Amino acid sequence: MEKVYELYISTTPERLWEAITDPGIRSRYTFGARVNSDWTVGSRYELTAPGGIGLLGEGENLEVEPPRRLVQSMVALWSEQVKSEGNSRVTWEIEPVADSCRLVVTHDHLREHANAELYGGWPMILSGLKTWLETGRVLTTPGSLRYT
Repeated sequence: MEKVYELYISTTPERLWEAITDPGIRSRYTFGARVNSDWTVGSRYELTAPGGIGLLGEGENLEVEPPRRLVQSMVALWSEQVKSEGNSRVTWEIEPVADSCRLVVTHDHLREHANAELYGGWPMILSGLKTWLETGRVLTTPGSLRYT
């Protein structure tokens, strides 16, 4: 199974790439969680929550082509239900379009009827990303503030 999300953001590819890979920026739209990595092919990344909650997810950077494409394996760890889902893959594709960017996020390698908790947060995450890049404000829906 795969889930595909497409949106257009008024920004540059470089700024969008930075928002995806910078831990401080990423925490502004990923429920407060931070992503840490050296962003090289084959390297590990970790998704952590502030306050010692622990590791929320981890994986490997499979393709790293700044500022156009990032492919990562992903193991979600934020609940027992998603831990049992195992490995999936997330692909971020950035394409400049005039003065904006087209962002396509594909979450695949999901088993058929996978737990929706594994992929259900993407609309809120991507809305938060767009909001932050275009306005500088943090989206304040209850889910977007989960780990802050």
